[in-house]
Parts: sequence; structure tokens; C-alpha cells
Amino acid sequence: MRMRFLTAIVFPCIAGVLLLPGCSAPKTQSAGAPPPVPVSVAVAARETVPLEIRAVGSVEASATVQVESQITGVLINVRFVEGSYINKNDLLFEIDPRPYREALRQAEAAVAKDRAQLQQAEANHARDLAQLSNAEADAARYEALTKQGIVPIQQYDQSRTNAEALREAARADQAATESARASLESDLAAVDRAKLDLEYCEISSPISGRAGNLLVQAGNLVKANADVPLVVIKQDRPIFVTFGVPEIHLAAIRQSSAAHQLPVTVSLQNDPNKSARGILSVIDNTVDPNTGTIRLKATFNNEDRLLWPGEFVNVVLTLDTRSDATVVPSEAVQPGQNGQFVYIVKPDHTVEPRIVTVGPSVGRNVIIDKGVSPGETVVTDGQLRLFPGARIQAVPASQIDSKSL
Repeated sequence: MRMRFLTAIVFPCIAGVLLLPGCSAPKTQSAGAPPPVPVSVAVAARETVPLEIRAVGSVEASATVQVESQITGVLINVRFVEGSYINKNDLLFEIDPRPYREALRQAEAAVAKDRAQLQQAEANHARDLAQLSNAEADAARYEALTKQGIVPIQQYDQSRTNAEALREAARADQAATESARASLESDLAAVDRAKLDLEYCEISSPISGRAGNLLVQAGNLVKANADVPLVVIKQDRPIFVTFGVPEIHLAAIRQSSAAHQLPVTVSLQNDPNKSARGILSVIDNTVDPNTGTIRLKATFNNEDRLLWPGEFVNVVLTLDTRSDATVVPSEAVQPGQNGQFVYIVKPDHTVEPRIVTVGPSVGRNVIIDKGVSPGETVVTDGQLRLFPGARIQAVPASQIDSKSL
């Protein structure tokens, strides 16, 4: 019995000794440094750059004319092609002139009649004035003879009455003459009006520009001052571009425009390589309270007719030039809790974030007013993988996504 007890005690001890090496903790191996983060970098440069304001604008014709008829008549001829360029005073439409020729002939006949009546009234007036002068002379003689008792008073009264009658006849002739003269003036005005209506039978272009769609076809009856124009002409040389900018730029724009004409460059949205250059011509007199923007207008010669009324264009307004500006790619600037910042690459290839004060944009770059010095290297792509002190590896932008962390 005693030997069995000892055996039972020895075996657990042997088993415990055998298990001790397996229960001991393994030695910890030291972890290696994390791999560098692949990023794109750029060097901050010192440049002389233009101070620009960018916006989207719309092209407007410098003049728009809705051509309408000033008389009523049948449109018999259209003398232009839709969509073509038209010069000022080019003939556009012809309206049937026959009714207006007849109206002119009647007005001229009325003038001839009035002139004849005026001549007759003037002749009657002259005749009555002569007779009045003779009658007044007779009345004066009879008055003297009556006072001398040579002629009876009845004969004097008769001569005086005859003179008074002729005086009233002369007054009537004077009124008839004035009436005939007034009728002549009225009919002369009717002749002028008939000639003007006859001229209105041919409608010419009041401006040079491009014609739109023909809105009334030949053969239709057109009315004076109708609601529907015959055609709309838009003048595209010169041409305007209107655009809005935030009101915070208003003071700088006014200050710069007072010193010199501000150049404006526009480019087509579907083809940025095609551009036109003009000048700022109008600053609106009111800031839009709903949008907080001020409307501006630029004028372009548009000799090559690149700009088309109604289209949208990209606008660049140049206020001035700034020398010794520190410029970095705009993608280097990141938003942060304490403001905008960039990652600066230190000589040991680690990065540190730095708060910056950002100035105006210049193309794809941005001016840094404070926080970066020329010659310092900034990270332009891959910032999401960075942290203060992170080690980086500069690679082309096309390889960043393919690099493993």
C-alpha cells in the first residue's frame, strides 16, 4: 500500500517538470518601423502672379432689335436669309405699296385743290380790299359835300353803308384765305404722311447683326405694331459678357478700375483653348441682397465672332499683378479644425502640418500669404494617410493609389 502512494506522487511531479517548458511565455520580437507613405510633393515657388477673380458669365448681344411693321399690308417679299449676318440699312421686307401709292396720289390731289382755293380766296380778298378803299374814299367825299349842303344826307349814308359792307366782305375773304391756307397745311401733312407710309413699305435693318428665325412668312397680312415681330436681330460686334462676383471683391474692383482699365478674359466651356480678351465696362450700382453678388459687364470686340449670345463662358477678371508671391498647388491646401493647413516635408523625409493663410487662386495654384516659405516642399496628394511625424516617399501622383501602406 505504501509503494502505490509514492508512485502516485512521483508521476504528477514528473509530469509537472515536463510541462514547465511549454507553459513559459515566448520572447517578444521587436517590431520594425512602418513603411514610408507614398505621396506627391511640390516645391513652393516665388513668382510674380496676376491677381484674378474667376466666375461663370453669360454672353449678351450689345443690341437686340425686334423688327416690326409700322403699317398694315400684305408682306410680298423677304430679302434676307434666316441666320445670316445683316448690315445696317440692308433691305429686309417689302409690303404691298399699291394702297399707299393711291393714298399719296389722293393727298397730292387734295393739296392741288387747296392751293387753287387759296389763290381764289386771296384774289377775292384783294378785290374786296380795292373796292373797300374806293368806297371809303367816296364816303369821305360825300361826307364833305353833305356838310356843305351840296349832296343830300341820304346819298352820304348810302356810300357809308356800301363801305361798311365791303369792309365786312374783306374780313370774310380774309377768313376764307386763312381757312384755305389751313386746309393746305393739313393736306401737305397728309402728303408727308402718305410718303412716309410708302417708305414704310420697305423695311430695312436698323443695326448690323445676325438675323434670327423668320417669324412671318411672305404672303401674310402684317399689322402695324403687332405683338409678333417679323424677325429679331442681335448685334454681336461688339458683344457683352455679364457675370457676378462676391461682394467682398467690390472694393478691390472699384479701386483697380479707377486706376486703369481691367482686362477680362473669357474661354468657352466646351473648348477652354478658345478664348477672347476684353475690358470691364460696367459695375452695377446695386449688390444683389439675395445672392450677395455684384453684377459686372465686360465688352469684347468679337471680331472673329467667337462669342455667341446666350452661351455660358468661363470668366477671368484680372485686378493687378503681385510680385514675390509664394505659390503652391491648390491641392496642397487642406481644411482642418484650426483652419487651412499644408503638410511640410522636413529634411528627414517626415512631415509636419502647418497652418497657412491662403490668398487668391492663380490658375491651378494658390498664393500662400503666411505659413510657407519659397523653397519648402509641400505634399500635394496622399494627405489622408499622413499624420505628424509620418515618414513619406515621394512618388508620381499616378502611383499613389497603387502603393501599399
